[in-house]
Order: sequence, then C-alpha cells, then structure tokens
Amino acid sequence: MDINIITYLACICFIFIFGRIFIVPLKKILKLVLNSILGGVVIFIINLIGANFGFHIGLNFFTSILIGLLGLPGVVCLIVVKLLIG
Repeated sequence: MDINIITYLACICFIFIFGRIFIVPLKKILKLVLNSILGGVVIFIINLIGANFGFHIGLNFFTSILIGLLGLPGVVCLIVVKLLIG
C-alpha cells in the first residue's frame, strides 16, 4: 500500500517537472509566432504607405521572422537595407 502511494506521488512530481520543462519553450514559440504575424502586418502597412513612393519590402517568411525576432529595430534594419540595395 505504501509503495503505491509513493509511486503515485513520484508520477505526479514527474508530470509537474515535465510540464514545467515543456511549457517554457511553448510560450517562447507562441510569442515568436505572434510577433512574426505582427511583423507581417507591419511590412504590409509599410508596403501600403510606400506604394506612393515606389518603396516595397518583400513580405515573406524571412522578413516576418526577422521582425518577429528583432521588433522595431528589425523594421528599421529592413528599411535601411532596402534603401542601400536599391
């Protein structure tokens, strides 16, 4: 009887430990996905405004991930690179 209780308690502890291990990366991945979606929206808005001036940034996976990772400095980086290249 005592061994079953210890086994149940150990299993509950392992479940909490594994839950703790896997929830932190999941939160980071969800934050990256959300920031990337917002980055895509920012690029779309820049393209709408820049259409009047002949300015266009490609909306693809790389650029939205770059903005998702770097935030506002990523937007500035893309604009500067675009202005320097062409």
